[in-house]
Amino acid sequence: MWIKKWGTLIAVATLMAGVLAGCSSRDSNADQDGITTLTVWGMGAEAKALPEMAAQFEQENPDIRVEVQALPWANAHDKLLTAVGSKSGPDIVQMGTSWVPEFAHAGALLDITPYARTYPELGQENFFEGAVSTTQYDGKTVGVPWYTEAQVLFYRTDLLAEVGYEDGPKTWGDLADAAKKLAARGEGKYGIAFSNKEQSLSFMMARQNGSELIDAQGNPLFNQPEFVEAVTYLNSFFQNGSNALDLGIDSIQGLKGDGIVPMFISGPFMIKQIQEQAPELEGKWAVAELPTKENNLSVLGGSNLSVFQFSEHQEEAARFLAFMSKPENQLKWMELASVLPAAKEAWEDPSLQNDEHMQVIRGQLDKAQPMPQLAAWEEIAQQYLKSFERIYRGGADVQSELDAFNEQAVSILKK
Repeated sequence: MWIKKWGTLIAVATLMAGVLAGCSSRDSNADQDGITTLTVWGMGAEAKALPEMAAQFEQENPDIRVEVQALPWANAHDKLLTAVGSKSGPDIVQMGTSWVPEFAHAGALLDITPYARTYPELGQENFFEGAVSTTQYDGKTVGVPWYTEAQVLFYRTDLLAEVGYEDGPKTWGDLADAAKKLAARGEGKYGIAFSNKEQSLSFMMARQNGSELIDAQGNPLFNQPEFVEAVTYLNSFFQNGSNALDLGIDSIQGLKGDGIVPMFISGPFMIKQIQEQAPELEGKWAVAELPTKENNLSVLGGSNLSVFQFSEHQEEAARFLAFMSKPENQLKWMELASVLPAAKEAWEDPSLQNDEHMQVIRGQLDKAQPMPQLAAWEEIAQQYLKSFERIYRGGADVQSELDAFNEQAVSILKK
């Protein structure tokens, strides 16, 4: 769900123009018998559950009909590019939080600020601060938080207790120490699984070490001490054998049995997966907020709902966004799609208040930020993965590699 430069957007959109013939809101949303038709583009599993919410909205708004089109995440980005290029498409679109800068920069997303006066559910004060920041671009509010998530630490409580960390590691030092001790259990055992394909991991840890990533003038800070120290710390897990690299098993498999890999960092969706796929581990695993250095900031993810700038039914679309933002509807959406509410009031519901795992997530959400909202961020992140691979797999000098990466980032940001 990451992003590309606007120049790429124009090129791809031009090449794909015409693919969505018949999908324009002007063509498919023609009003009939006083009924306004809204088209909603949803992605992946979320779109499959969305018609039930749309049916409830229609009951409350008999003058509006909602058509949901499900797009696989794999090709959703290209379809949106085409819609922008042809100034057609849906009335409402699900936006991965990292896509917002690209499409807002292209002028494709409506500023919904005026509608917050009519629909107080859209007010920024209703949502987590980090989630709100993903809807902002160039002084405009171009969406509303729909659901949210933050990465946390998953761990086997029994195995961590054996090495002195029953409640989980609290600091960077604790994490490194626990991982080493767990890896020392014997051949084929590890301490933690850091995904070498997770592009946000190093940036998240750099923030925990006090890095701003990009300064106020837009200059990258990837070769500064805070960033270099974080990458060096992360690389140490790869180098000392406490991190499981290219192991060929997923996180739940690593957690099961004698715990080949007793710790990993992931999102709240893993809670349900562990409960369903490893019921024998009940009482032997937990989640914790991320270990702290200068802070314990996590990466905030999720999705927003935006109104397409080219919609002819912007007021009705804003009404749908307000409906989806009501705390009671956010809770229903949680039941349908197994995602977490972005509206803070929804977290007062007993189903979340009385769940110890969810309360950990709730605490981490207050300490979570999205990746920088820059149209060029995806290209920067992809370049970083190549640099980090040369460090952890190729043994490249951290400072030299990050000096080169920082120069690449400068060039990318100047495009």
